[in-house]
Amino acid sequence: EEITAHSSNVSSLVLGKSSGRLLVTGGDDCRVNIWSVSKPNCIMSLTGHTTPVESLQINTNEELIVAGSQSGSIRVWDLGAAKILRTLLGHKANICSLDFHPFGSFVASGSLDTNIKLWDVRRKGCVFRYKGHTEAVRCLRFSPDGKWLASAADDHTVKLWDLAAGKIMFEFTGHTGPVNVVEFHPNEYLLASGSSDRTVRFWDLEKFQVVSCIEEETTPVRCVLFNPDGCCLYSGFQDSLRVYGWEPERCFDVVLVNWGKVADLSICNSQLIGVSFAQNTVSSFVVDLSRVTKSDSVSHRLVRDDEPLVPPTPTGSSLRRIYDRPSTSCSKPQRVKHNSESERRSPSSEDDRDEKESKAEIQNPEDYKEIFQPKNAICRTPPRTSEPFPAPPEDEPVMAKEAVKPSQAVEVQTPLPKQELVSRARLFLLELLSPFFLQPDPVQRPPIASSTPLTRTELSVIPAARNEPIGLNASDFLPAVKNQSQTELVDEEAMSQIRKGHETMCVVLTSRHKNLDTVRAVWSTGDIKARRNSVDSAVAINDLSVVVDLLNIVNQKASLWKLDLCTIILPQIEKLLQSKYESYVQTGCTSLKLILQRFLPLITDILAAPPSVGVDISREERLHKCKLCYKQLKNISNIVKNKSGLSGRHGSAFRELHLLMAVLE
Repeated sequence: EEITAHSSNVSSLVLGKSSGRLLVTGGDDCRVNIWSVSKPNCIMSLTGHTTPVESLQINTNEELIVAGSQSGSIRVWDLGAAKILRTLLGHKANICSLDFHPFGSFVASGSLDTNIKLWDVRRKGCVFRYKGHTEAVRCLRFSPDGKWLASAADDHTVKLWDLAAGKIMFEFTGHTGPVNVVEFHPNEYLLASGSSDRTVRFWDLEKFQVVSCIEEETTPVRCVLFNPDGCCLYSGFQDSLRVYGWEPERCFDVVLVNWGKVADLSICNSQLIGVSFAQNTVSSFVVDLSRVTKSDSVSHRLVRDDEPLVPPTPTGSSLRRIYDRPSTSCSKPQRVKHNSESERRSPSSEDDRDEKESKAEIQNPEDYKEIFQPKNAICRTPPRTSEPFPAPPEDEPVMAKEAVKPSQAVEVQTPLPKQELVSRARLFLLELLSPFFLQPDPVQRPPIASSTPLTRTELSVIPAARNEPIGLNASDFLPAVKNQSQTELVDEEAMSQIRKGHETMCVVLTSRHKNLDTVRAVWSTGDIKARRNSVDSAVAINDLSVVVDLLNIVNQKASLWKLDLCTIILPQIEKLLQSKYESYVQTGCTSLKLILQRFLPLITDILAAPPSVGVDISREERLHKCKLCYKQLKNISNIVKNKSGLSGRHGSAFRELHLLMAVLE
């Protein structure tokens, strides 16, 4: 089957190894598109990269996708939530290879800059950098037990890295050309590598030596994949699939497949799925493994015809040590040696802004809900019990199928009636007004169904992005329709309804603009004292919206923060953290985090230092400021501790702050 995957050339693709049905493509149009192999229409399109997507990978549960671009940036997407999870920056050149850790939330990346980096997706930072390759790193694979990392590069070598020790274990040499792919045996301490020198080599990971080398007079090895039970290795060449054994080295079968330069392989329902791409199209092919010889007492093709046939090892027996896997999939890999502070990247306003610009466009809602949001299920992958692909006809000619372009699937929309337009315009105005005029609703609401009686009522956090106003009913502001059959308003009535409240809104925005101009006029003089006075004036206005606007600017440049500023801002941060508006809470958390990272060590050191001999006025002033900040931080720590039990993004932010404030307890 062939699909038009992108508006420009396809630059990378990957198949989901868990289901075999999920296909992810990256293109020169800087997009990442998600497909189901059996369906022609795009499910979701991920945007945010500004350069072509060079590398892709899907995690084991098929819940996350990581994409690396030509500029060296890496983005991690949550498919179930349809949003970007992390943006990782640090490489200086193209991202050539990516892989997810089988258990922990770690991602490994290999680049054209010859470096390998291990990232902690939760903390948004680089954990370790592995240096040793002299050319581009083309493939990365974690071992099934999560303790090792194998890398293949254009320098003709395969390296094995110990994650716990943070150093290289062994370097396998022998290939005479760039190594394109590397793969661990699913059970045994065995590693396979494929190279442009047209050979597949098997490496013993206990003895650190080559087990066998299979050479074919065909084309470079594009991809390799072990059978799930480990009985054989499938190797993808141009227009052919070869099935290999390694002790002794042999070729069990050759299947001719017209897939050209195959890019990836996956196994599902006893079928091998292969995908390839050319220009902006992607083709998928299915091989029925029940018809393929994987291991038998008779070898169809020996690599060396003059060697005697040796009976293969019975399936299921192991000549080597077997991986010790964790008991549950929730286990984490061993602690990795941390690198210097400069190697770790903390979240910055630039990264946050970059993530906000990234979007997940769901182009096929039905397929998206079916695959990524199944009811009463934990796994977001396509069901494993899905029907296998139909076998191709053997005697009938294959008819060419017309590719369906995602851009051709146009949804026909009917014009909205005027009443609906008025309602939407009214909702927009109320959305702007609600933060200024929202009051507690005196009307008693029906009780919430609960297994325990409610002891207190707590205002929920009002999200920063919402589709309707909070606490206001738009229908109260629209004229009642006297005639039920009359569903449309004339233009004059529509404009009259939209203009209602406009003057009030203008007064609110004008007042806010005037306050900000006052703060800016004091700030623009440039000296430190003027900046302190401008912050004082912002606080004196007694409008948290002005404080939030000011902090959003100051947070973008950490060097603007001084100890004087902390003493003024901390009481305001305490108010922001208790606000019911999500944007206020987010700004407060960001500011508090910057203060803790820059000044908490200084404050604790000064307070713990012995008293000085003689009179030091500057030191006494600094000590007074530190005591004031310490007292304010103690008050805030109680709020942070109480809110650290919340779920979602807020809970995660408060838990991180609680850890930073642990020294105050």
